[in-house]
Amino acid sequence: MRTTNLIVSILALCMISMSYGQRRKKNDAEVQQPAPIAQSPKLVVGIVVDQMRYDYLTRFWNQYGEGGFKRLVNEGFNCKNNHFNYAPTSTGPGHTSVYTGTTPATHGIIGNDWFDKESGEDVYCAGDDSYASVGTTSDAGKMSPHRMLTTTITDELRLHTQKRGKVIGVALKDRGAILPAGHAANAAYWFEGGQDGNWITSTYYMDELPQWVVDFNSSDIVESYKKPWNTLKPIETYVESGLDANTYEGLQEGEASNTFPHDLPAIWDQNGQFDLIRRSPYGNSITADFALAALEGEELGADTITDFLAISFSSTDYVGHFFGVNSKEIEDTYIRLDQDLARIFSTLDEKVGEGEYTVFLTADHAAIDVPSYLIDSKIPAGYLDMNGMKTKFGEFLQYKYGTTDVVRNLSNYQLFLDHKILANLDIDLEDAQEDIAMELLTYDGIGQVYTAHQMWENEYIEGIPYILQNGYNQKRSGDILLVPNVGYISYSRTGSTHGSPQIYDTHVPLLLYGKGIKQGSTVNRTEIPDIAPTIAALLGIAFPSGATGQPIGEVLEFD
Repeated sequence: MRTTNLIVSILALCMISMSYGQRRKKNDAEVQQPAPIAQSPKLVVGIVVDQMRYDYLTRFWNQYGEGGFKRLVNEGFNCKNNHFNYAPTSTGPGHTSVYTGTTPATHGIIGNDWFDKESGEDVYCAGDDSYASVGTTSDAGKMSPHRMLTTTITDELRLHTQKRGKVIGVALKDRGAILPAGHAANAAYWFEGGQDGNWITSTYYMDELPQWVVDFNSSDIVESYKKPWNTLKPIETYVESGLDANTYEGLQEGEASNTFPHDLPAIWDQNGQFDLIRRSPYGNSITADFALAALEGEELGADTITDFLAISFSSTDYVGHFFGVNSKEIEDTYIRLDQDLARIFSTLDEKVGEGEYTVFLTADHAAIDVPSYLIDSKIPAGYLDMNGMKTKFGEFLQYKYGTTDVVRNLSNYQLFLDHKILANLDIDLEDAQEDIAMELLTYDGIGQVYTAHQMWENEYIEGIPYILQNGYNQKRSGDILLVPNVGYISYSRTGSTHGSPQIYDTHVPLLLYGKGIKQGSTVNRTEIPDIAPTIAALLGIAFPSGATGQPIGEVLEFD
């Protein structure tokens, strides 16, 4: 009997041991189960807010609702120390760098416009006379991305999916739609103001507008925004911005004051008719309307093959340029944009499915406070006397070289020299660059000067020269690069601008949200070229062909 009990006990212990071993093996298998190699959201939505400073998130935080900016910050990932790592900080290079994962040194878009050394003429970043307009009889559609030298994340998505994944670009500005959409996009659409206020495109993409665009243009949606612009909330609650009546803002044609309300219908004809919409928050609302129409009309996110919708909100830039970054107008514009974002996200939840799409939001550049306001606030700032500088510089050239023809062009804070004339004068190019740089460095308002020879011969890893070098394209950029003093600009005494390598122009938001994105934040430095590689790593597709940025690993979630 005792022997039997002993045998039963031993068998029981063996069964328990086997059961524990099986459970341990099962648990080990669960632990060792490989994470998905990639995420496959039905739709990626890239949002670029033109001229958005990072501190617009924090300054206006209490004015925002729960469904727009706050949703991205609270439920997504916030890169608080995100910067452009090149100059010039302007719209064309900004949008291109976000989507190519590299800088003008590689992708070639060195400005909105620039002096072309081969033709001797100014060129526009998206201009292309080899294509015709679609949706208008004007030349506003003669555009393409042909000056962009590398692929975009949107191109790589098209290639990866054998062109089954759709890519659509939408913006008021042509360059804000074309450059993000890439070379292989299904379409890019932009807004033509004037008397019609239609959305148009180029024969680069198609020969005629699809029916959903025709229907949108035929509707009264755009016309409905021809209305006065007053603050969305009581103006006395706008304590995050300066006085409404001030001398730091522009004055629109036909208005006696630059204060609210702005009676847009009353000044319609004096300000370009539908062009006036751009300089109001209604331009962003129209963009949101059209983007949502594209979502439905193109059936984006309707299947398991990832699509991409690239949206740029341009009115923030127009308002900032005209009224300044500390104006009531800019605050109201962002409060209203927050509502437009909430509307977009709500529709994505409904049409694509919450958790089935991925969003990133950033900017193409930031902006400086109006220098005249800074001066009145006893903060170092100023304006470059460009006419005085040109006169003085012309006298120097005449004295030094006997002619002013050694300089071909001055634009984007870059000086282009005539290499042939210098050679005919038997003047060494490097010597000329250095002599002229030393002269310009003595001018009021100029803080730093670098030469093309320095850009070629050195590898900078920090500071202003690092930023300049990332923006320097050997074939397209000039011979001498100028950096104004901190706080100095070449602009009117009203309104804000951008373009410099200074931190007030480089610090912009980067918010990521949705499928494959962790919840959290970081104060580690991230840079604009990191965005495209991050999305590529998320999707498991090839990086853009010229990518120099790195994936932001702490953002991604693969479990």
